[in-house]
Amino acid sequence: NQHGTNMAHQATPSSQKALMMELKSLQEQPVEGFRITLVEESDLYNWEVAIFGPPNTLYEGGYFKAHIKFPVDYPYSPPTFRFLTKMWHPNIYENGDVCISILHPPVDDPQSGELPSERWNPTQNVRTILLSVISLLNEPNTFSPANVDASVMFRKWRDSKGKDKEYAEIIRKQVMSTAADAERDGVKVPTTLAEYCVQTRVPSQDSSSDLLYDDLYDDDMEEEDEDEDESEMESVGEAGGMSAVEDGGTSTRRYDNQDDSGNEDS
Repeated sequence: NQHGTNMAHQATPSSQKALMMELKSLQEQPVEGFRITLVEESDLYNWEVAIFGPPNTLYEGGYFKAHIKFPVDYPYSPPTFRFLTKMWHPNIYENGDVCISILHPPVDDPQSGELPSERWNPTQNVRTILLSVISLLNEPNTFSPANVDASVMFRKWRDSKGKDKEYAEIIRKQVMSTAADAERDGVKVPTTLAEYCVQTRVPSQDSSSDLLYDDLYDDDMEEEDEDEDESEMESVGEAGGMSAVEDGGTSTRRYDNQDDSGNEDS
């Protein structure tokens, strides 16, 4: 074991360097819907994450906080990811710890039902963790839940196509209760797709409206590329109009599918 301890000590500088580079990269090119800061400036091993709930999901408008704690031998061992905000979710423990394959050490454990390839390896990084967490929020894994009650409730909601509303109502209630946190932190939570994708990027010098392009015109980006420059001002105007329409459309659609589905039958 002496050998292991020495290894860990030697690894300290390299893990610090790795974390410093990742932090810099995430602050210059953030993952959409996340903001990253250090819990304390002097400690690279504890990060605070603010997560914005993705639009058109049950989490829309939510502001969730979490801590990522890194081991000294990172990236050879995975960090832990713990929500500080109260979360009702099949894969989040009572204490906020997230249970997700990517954060499990790569030991062969047939009991878990996880393949070693789904687990942590040194090529993973904070970016891949954040993307895994956001997709886990929207698509829980009910195979080996950390919160059995939430898992049963989620399955009822999913299998009834939203007619059994209990799960959705709890999530929406939790989302509403995060508004006070956002206000206290002086954060405006994005609620449209355009804001969600722009909000967390480093703003451009003049205004952030030109950043709306790739969010609203995702599908027809290719054709529009060449004439983007001439019609910049026009498009920004259109983008504004379009986001209102889109937002109106998607929110109505969302409630039909999820929160209020079943109404038309009753």
